[in-house]
Amino acid sequence: MRDIFLISIVLIMAILALKRPWIGIMLWTWLSIMNPHRYTFGIAYSAPLAAIAVAVTMIGLMYTKERESPVKGTEVKIFILFIVWITLSWLFGFDLENDYEQWKKVMKVDLMILVALALLHTKKHILALAWVAAGSLALLGAKGGLYTLSTGGGGRVWGPPGSFIEDNNEFALALVMTIPLLRFLQTLVSSRWAKYGMTGLMLLCALAALGSQSRGALVAISAMTVLLWWRGKNKLTAGIVLLAAAPLLILFMPDTWTERMNSISEYETDYSALGRFSAWWTAWGIALHNPMGAGFNIVRPELVAIYSPYPDLVYAAHSIYFLVLGNHGFIGLGLFLTLWIVTWNSAAWIRREGAKRAETKWCADLAAMCQVSLVGYAVGGAFLSLSYFDLPYNIMAMVALTRKWISDKAWENEPNLSGETQPESKKRFWSRIIFQ
Repeated sequence: MRDIFLISIVLIMAILALKRPWIGIMLWTWLSIMNPHRYTFGIAYSAPLAAIAVAVTMIGLMYTKERESPVKGTEVKIFILFIVWITLSWLFGFDLENDYEQWKKVMKVDLMILVALALLHTKKHILALAWVAAGSLALLGAKGGLYTLSTGGGGRVWGPPGSFIEDNNEFALALVMTIPLLRFLQTLVSSRWAKYGMTGLMLLCALAALGSQSRGALVAISAMTVLLWWRGKNKLTAGIVLLAAAPLLILFMPDTWTERMNSISEYETDYSALGRFSAWWTAWGIALHNPMGAGFNIVRPELVAIYSPYPDLVYAAHSIYFLVLGNHGFIGLGLFLTLWIVTWNSAAWIRREGAKRAETKWCADLAAMCQVSLVGYAVGGAFLSLSYFDLPYNIMAMVALTRKWISDKAWENEPNLSGETQPESKKRFWSRIIFQ
C-alpha cells in the first residue's frame, strides 16, 4: 500500500510537470532530499522515481516559454565554475572509472539546481522551493524527534538509507540547517495553531539532531543559536531562556550521549577524531602534490600511507573543506569557499533591500534565515562530509532567485499568491497554485 501511494503521487506530479515543469523541480527536490522511496518495502524502493522526475522536468523545460537563463547572480557563475572544475578533477583524477558513480550522483544534483534556476522566478516558486526543501527534512526530523522522545535519547537517529545523509552525523547537520528555514516558513502562516505546529516541528528536529549523538551537529546548532541570539531584539530575555532550556535538554539525554559530547575535548585519545586528523593530513598532502586533487575518492590506504602521520587510520575526511581539498585541490576549495561567501553577501544585500518596503519583507526574512542555516553548514560541516548534499545548494538557489526578484521589482508585475482581492476557497487556491 505504501509503495502504491508513493508511486501514485510521483506519477500525478510527473504528468503535471510536463505542462508546468516547475512542479518537476519540486518533485525532484522532495525525492532527492527526503528519499521517501527508501521507507517502502516493495517495488518503489528501487524504482527510478528520481529519474522520472528528471525526465519530465527536462521535457517540460524544452517546451515551456517560461524558462530563463539560470545564471542569476555571481554565486551562480561561481557554482558553474565549480561544476566545471570538479568534472576536470574527476577526468584527471586517480580512478576515473570507479569515481564515475559519485561524479554522476553529484552532477545530477548540480544539474537540477541549474534547471531550478532556469524555471523558478516568481514569489510562488521561491516559497514553494522553501516549503518542499524544508518540509522534506522536517517530516524526517519529526519522526526522529518522536523516536528520541520514546527512547529517552537512548536510540540513535539515522537518515534515509542510500542517501547523502544516511549517516547519523550528516543527517543531524541537515536537520540543524532545516530549523532556520522552518522559522522563516513560520512567519508566513497566520493561524495560531499553524505557528504552534511549526514550533513543534522545530523542536522535534532539534531533538532528532541531538538524538543522532552527533558532536558536529551539537557544535553547529550552538553556533546557529548564538547568531540568532545576537540578532534578536531582546538579548537579555532570550539569553535567560536559552540558559534555562539548554540544561533541561542535556538532562533529558542519557549518560551515553553526555559521554560522547564530552569526548569533543578528548580528541587526543579519541580513535574517531584521530582518524579524521589522518584524513585531513591525507587531503592536504594530496592537494600539495596534485593541483587538481585526486578525484572523488581519497579514502585509499596507499594515499594515507604516503601523506598521513597515522598510516593505519584510513578514514573519510568528515569535513566539507578537507573533502573538497582532497577531491579537487586548492582551486576547487577556493571556488567552494567563494561560492558560500558570495551567497552570504547576496543574502546580506537582500536583508538590507528587503527591509525597505512591505512587499519585500518576506525576502529579508528568508535571507536572514538562509544566513543562519549557512552558519550551521559552515561550522558543522567542518566535521562532517556534506560537500555535495542538495540542501546548501538549494539555499544558494533561493538566495540567487530572491535577489533577482528584488532587483527586477517583480512585485510590481506579480499578483499576490491569492491573485484576488476577495477571499477564495481553499480548493480554488490550491488549484491555481498547481495549474497556473
